[in-house]
Amino acid sequence: MNLSDLRIFISAARRPSLGAAALEMHLTPSAVSKAVRRLEDSLGKPLFDRSGKQLVLNDSGRLLLSRARDLLALADQARVDLMGEHAAIDSRIGGPAILLWRHGQMLSQALSGYPDGSLRMQAMFEDEALAALARGDINAAIVTNDVIEGRGEHWSDEWTATPLGSVTLHLMAGARHPLVASLAPAPLLRASTSEVLAHDFACPSRSMFCGVQRGPRSDGWRDDQLPRKIRYWTDDLQLLLTLVKSGAALAYLPDFALADAGLRRIHVSDCAFECVERVTLVWNHVRAGAWQRELAAALERDTRLLMSA
Repeated sequence: MNLSDLRIFISAARRPSLGAAALEMHLTPSAVSKAVRRLEDSLGKPLFDRSGKQLVLNDSGRLLLSRARDLLALADQARVDLMGEHAAIDSRIGGPAILLWRHGQMLSQALSGYPDGSLRMQAMFEDEALAALARGDINAAIVTNDVIEGRGEHWSDEWTATPLGSVTLHLMAGARHPLVASLAPAPLLRASTSEVLAHDFACPSRSMFCGVQRGPRSDGWRDDQLPRKIRYWTDDLQLLLTLVKSGAALAYLPDFALADAGLRRIHVSDCAFECVERVTLVWNHVRAGAWQRELAAALERDTRLLMSA
């Protein structure tokens, strides 16, 4: 039994076919099949029930799967800890695209001490990210506290939650929007609800964090109090930003979007609500190597510096 065959086995166990596992591992289906056979021969037991090209994990396979993830995590942890900054780490971080956007630069800076390492930021909604963390597909998940406080089906006592500050949503417009042109020039533009609601909005149809279909409530704006005219619906974050920056619509967006010079924040003077989301890095402290602990500490430190600036 070798580590390479174990990695291929784990891929085959979570994919619907040999072909799918082969694509993930950048191998041929024949190579995946041979690796699984070698593993079964070395253990003296079949790990899958076979039906044509379909593989269905049996009881022996399920037992090995739980052990294999731990074995590979320990092997990777030992290798990276021994090699230090020369280790070719493969850092896989999952979470909603909007949170990866917020923390992408911080993540790259936190891993700058590993020049031979790689960083994979995988966009997925929060429950999906926690499920991927439970399977060992990713090293850490960036999520909001709502999903943590719910302690969903995937939560583990082996996980640590590192706070990464909060995200506040603001009304934003493109620099060329008619509302911006009508307001008195100032670092913070101010408008009344009647002025704001006279214009079209762009909005996602589902939450950008959890992916739940919420219609007008998907971006956190209280349409029950201040009903808007939502002319544009899109779940594509880049398309949403394009619509706003072009001046076609207003949108309720997270504060870090204001780093884009093409966006202006508009303070609604008679609006009584504010939407704030707390953000957390979730990682497995049992399987974590030194680099993961360094990553969590660096993100927490950088977040404190950002929030105090």
